[in-house]
Amino acid sequence: MESAGGLLLMAAACLAMIVANSPLAPAYGALFNLPVSIQFGSAWLSKPLLLWINDGLMAVFFLLVGLELKREFLEGHLSSVRQAVLPAIAAVGGMVAPALVYAWFNHDDPESMRGWAIPVATDIAFALGVLSLLGNRVPVALKALLLSLAIFDDLGAVIVIALFYTDSLSMPSLLAAATLIAALFALNRAGVTRPSAYVLLGIALWIAVLKSGVHATLAGVVLAMFIPLRAAGSATSTATHLEQNLHPWVAFGVLPLFAFANAGVALQGFSIGNALEGVPLGIALGLFLGKQLGVMSSIWLAVQLRLAVLPAEVRWSQLYGMSLLTGIGFTMSLFVASLAFPAAQGGSLDRLGVLLGSLVSGVAGYAVLRLALSNRRADPAPRRSALPTRPPADACDDHAAAPETASASLHRCARPRAAGSDRAPRTRSTSAPR
Repeated sequence: MESAGGLLLMAAACLAMIVANSPLAPAYGALFNLPVSIQFGSAWLSKPLLLWINDGLMAVFFLLVGLELKREFLEGHLSSVRQAVLPAIAAVGGMVAPALVYAWFNHDDPESMRGWAIPVATDIAFALGVLSLLGNRVPVALKALLLSLAIFDDLGAVIVIALFYTDSLSMPSLLAAATLIAALFALNRAGVTRPSAYVLLGIALWIAVLKSGVHATLAGVVLAMFIPLRAAGSATSTATHLEQNLHPWVAFGVLPLFAFANAGVALQGFSIGNALEGVPLGIALGLFLGKQLGVMSSIWLAVQLRLAVLPAEVRWSQLYGMSLLTGIGFTMSLFVASLAFPAAQGGSLDRLGVLLGSLVSGVAGYAVLRLALSNRRADPAPRRSALPTRPPADACDDHAAAPETASASLHRCARPRAAGSDRAPRTRSTSAPR
């Protein structure tokens, strides 16, 4: 589903560029500036359609991100420190290096430095869409590493947005948000598993956070932390069920709509000189150069210091191709750009940098991986630690009975037991939901 969603993202971005540079451009701009209001008695909320998409629908995307983060860290592939070390280190390097590249070109302009976080994120759906073009030649372990890296990347993006892109704060709204968070905690501890109870409080939390000055999309992540993953005496998972239901709506609705609304850059009047200005150049090179340097150097250093080991059957040339794909920032980079440079101030230079950097990274990553996967026998095996490792991810059956999220593929099958063992897996009982 992630791969199909990534291909749809590409189509939405291309369509936005075509429309923005056609006679339909005025209608395109007027559509997303159309005021949309919701009113209950004397209380009302009015925003342009573009902000309803960026602040409202993207909160649903961040809810899905939060649910995936919670599942992966509590029960999934990243619940083991040993398995999480390599993607965590790679993600940190892949965030620091692009920020430094951007700062190199913009350090003397305080206003431009607001965009330092634009090239640090990876659009996993877009990256998997490119990866899907290579078919089943891609090692499952390589895809799993990219997914794990993206989980930490999303976590880093959430932290950056919360810390660095918060406007002036409203204490009454923050107190209202804190009260609603306490209510969510009480629901969780009381063992409530009905999604509707959490969703209703989540909507109220979104409004409170929106009015507080903290970016409203973070309400989605906070809500996800309190939706039970496992409840005592229940065989079903509220969080997993909600995640599976949300995923197709986000992959085929929210993200393509966001891409269509934000990727339309009118090229009339632009020149090569515009692309060489500090903001677009810093973003484009941060995504293309910063990402690959940060990810590859971090992985190499972690392996040399024996802090982590490479997945089975994954070669260095394939890792380089994967590191190029992490430079596809697109959705998350466009989102951060909308926070750093509002349309009234930043024009389209920031979006131009995102599109250029993502395009070059995607094309280069595809080319390198295509070459690496066609020459797998000639590529020397990577150095591995003598420490024991788990069986590779591709030992599991790669078929699923129902659509699943991208990160769900990391833990489709149970960990193998010792030969001849007929003991049932250990279960852990809890007195309250997790």
